[in-house]
Amino acid sequence: MQHYAIFLSNTFNKQNFIQQLLDKKAPGLFASFNSSDAVLFSAYTVQQYLLEEDIHGYSGIEATRKQTLRSMSSGEQKKVLLQHLLSLKPGVLILDNVFDNLDTAAQTSFKEELKLAGAHTLLIQLTHRKRDLLPFIENRLMVSAGEFVPLEGNTDDEIHVDDAPVPSPLHHYKLSTTELVRFTDVHVSYDSRQVLQQINWRINAGEFWQLKGPNGSGKTTLLTMITGDNVKGYGQQLYIFGRKKGSGESVWDIKDKIGYLTPAMTDLFSTRHTLLHMIVSGFVDSIGLYTIPSDMQLRSAYEWLQLLQLQHKANTAFSKLTQGEQRLALVARAMVKHPPLLILDEPLMGLDATNTEKIIQLINKLAAETSTAVLYVSHQTEKGLQPQKVFELLKTENGSIGTIHG
Repeated sequence: MQHYAIFLSNTFNKQNFIQQLLDKKAPGLFASFNSSDAVLFSAYTVQQYLLEEDIHGYSGIEATRKQTLRSMSSGEQKKVLLQHLLSLKPGVLILDNVFDNLDTAAQTSFKEELKLAGAHTLLIQLTHRKRDLLPFIENRLMVSAGEFVPLEGNTDDEIHVDDAPVPSPLHHYKLSTTELVRFTDVHVSYDSRQVLQQINWRINAGEFWQLKGPNGSGKTTLLTMITGDNVKGYGQQLYIFGRKKGSGESVWDIKDKIGYLTPAMTDLFSTRHTLLHMIVSGFVDSIGLYTIPSDMQLRSAYEWLQLLQLQHKANTAFSKLTQGEQRLALVARAMVKHPPLLILDEPLMGLDATNTEKIIQLINKLAAETSTAVLYVSHQTEKGLQPQKVFELLKTENGSIGTIHG
């Protein structure tokens, strides 16, 4: 089997190439694949099955008859998707950033399963990280001047965040305590299934944490309890910004004090949203800008673009930016109001090595130069990232327990 692994930068039009493969219109080197039916394994495919489940109550994936796709962690969703796609016995399986959101054990399992699948299915792997290249695929390519060429040498350009200081806050939050979040012996269960047990965790102002744990360990449950989107915190010893959950605080009071980023937010901004206005929208936590911004807000947003070295694209539509530029902008949008707590949920997902390095530098800079507490969420340990402490969830038969490192 002539499998191919293609190392891509975030400037390559990946979606167009994928569509050519699916439509059996692939050019040049990949024209020989046009005689076979192709299926796509990607985060986008997961979203399509989730939409089907939301509309009709069943995703079409057999494994979701027992547990809905929506109730699974992102890693578990990818596991059942891979099994489903392989059951279709396709001629070609396109793997788009297959290891994103997978813990170490799941990555190992995926590699073994894909190696077995490669005996009867042609594989085309698309990845933005060299470390994710499947070891059994010998044909490794990269894109140079619009052409697919053999992968060789170091394709990663050194890139740095501007040395300018982080823009100053326009206003300061008045909190009654430096303790932003506190879980004391918190338990969570769903349908008699214990998910979390005896969680004890405290986040103080200015701290830099990483939340990690294997797929399905309860990371998302913890996050939604912090952001106020999960009712499981009621009646428990959970304190958010100094107030016990259920003591009269509103969800919007909580969200006002939190900056939040997840890569899925990229799709929320339409073609009419310029980069500058998208940054400004972070002051009011809106998707798009529907009020007239003040001169101070515009000036602050422009200073953030200078820090990101994107000031020359201030009036460019957000949707026209590269994936790396969009992710930098999302970090700035989440941070522009200098919230007491910044939550970065898998902020490096889908990024190439160059943009990964730049985002890591930016996160370290924000943690070091501001009073904002940073909560970085990922099961992976990234080279160069400098969290002070790690809260790790460990799965047990009776729900995940938490341990603190650092």
